[in-house]
Amino acid sequence: MNTRETLKVNEKGHLEIGGCDCVDLANKFGTPLYVFDEAYIRSMMRVYRDTIEKEYAGNGMVLYASKAFSCEAIYAIARQEKVGVDVVSGGELYTAVQAGFDAKNAYMHGNNKLPREISYALDCGIGTIVLDAYTEADLVDEEAKKRGIVQDVLIRINPGVEAHTHAYVQTATTDSKFGFSTQDGTAQSFTSYVLSKKNLNLKGYHCHIGSQIFEKQSFVLAVEKNLRFIAQIKDALGYEAQTLNLGGGFGIWYTDEDAKIDVNGYKGYLQALIQAVNVGCEQYSLKKPYLLIEPGRSIVGEAGITLYTVGAIKDIPNVKKYVAIDGGMFDNPRYALYQSKYTAILANRANEAPCELVSVAGKCCESGDLIGVNLNLPKAQSGDIMAILSTGAYNYSMASNYNRNFIPPVVLVNEGNAEYIVKPQTYSDLVRNDVIPDRLK
Repeated sequence: MNTRETLKVNEKGHLEIGGCDCVDLANKFGTPLYVFDEAYIRSMMRVYRDTIEKEYAGNGMVLYASKAFSCEAIYAIARQEKVGVDVVSGGELYTAVQAGFDAKNAYMHGNNKLPREISYALDCGIGTIVLDAYTEADLVDEEAKKRGIVQDVLIRINPGVEAHTHAYVQTATTDSKFGFSTQDGTAQSFTSYVLSKKNLNLKGYHCHIGSQIFEKQSFVLAVEKNLRFIAQIKDALGYEAQTLNLGGGFGIWYTDEDAKIDVNGYKGYLQALIQAVNVGCEQYSLKKPYLLIEPGRSIVGEAGITLYTVGAIKDIPNVKKYVAIDGGMFDNPRYALYQSKYTAILANRANEAPCELVSVAGKCCESGDLIGVNLNLPKAQSGDIMAILSTGAYNYSMASNYNRNFIPPVVLVNEGNAEYIVKPQTYSDLVRNDVIPDRLK
């Protein structure tokens, strides 16, 4: 089970999150149901924020990577905790603004930002746009000129660090769709191009080396390569970056195959980054840059669980046993996409010892609709409440209405209280945007 205090087994033998009995949550709100522990989210934001404050004299900011989980409530929490956000679409930015978040503390990413997204971001007063293409530089410069402003920007660079993670979530190898390589001259050429734009103010650089990374050395190496590049640009162009955004990617616990990292462990990641920045700046005679990090998964991942009700059970003798749930790939596509591994618990029988390996199947009309295989559980029965742990990151974000199933609602729990932060869908929601042409009536 998670290393933090968000989950425990109560006196009834039920799984509990944030002081709320999961069986009671299932009975009150129905299943499937995403559940998030507010205290956990806030504690993780504070770990990163306070470490920058204490270890780097406050010369930086934490940006919550909202692609991990985006809804109005999470932006409201970020605003209260005095952290910024990174957004990767107009929709994420709109959601943040609707929640009262100040767009000046938002950074906009993406390798192919649409013209309408850039226009909307500038109209909102976006703090910084991270450029990832020549066409973006042209468009942002043009739109900023129309508005009579000079827009702060960063350049996404690719330092060539290969982090130890799943191939689909490696984002800084030389053949990545993201960024400009620091190794072949393209990043320097793009830097010159951006510096030539009158309505762009180049603040510095951004990189992100991947996700679900546990090795501190990967991040330290990224710092070293970034600072070496900044020094090279200073020598070649006379421009010294003021800001360095090192992205996110800190790993979390999904199963016992993963490291269990406590608060001090996450603090240690950031301390290692800061130490590398200090050493590198001294080595290359650079001013210490304004430091940005973008944790997302590590803030919300272990804060969230998903509750399901067990339905059909199919035992194929000497082959496989399927335990079907009322959710599936429409609320958690990560097994189908990445073969991501999870830990499952029968929330209503959380004290019972596991006794069999099963495949947890969803209800979609797809043979690949699985949440996991070889999950160790007590002998499940129809009607049991199953909890899949560490589903706070990317599950709701990647959910869909496939097979016209509902995207589950989201509940925020805190000190025994539970309330919706995303309401349930209805059948009318599924057809809200459907149109029947007159000729078909």
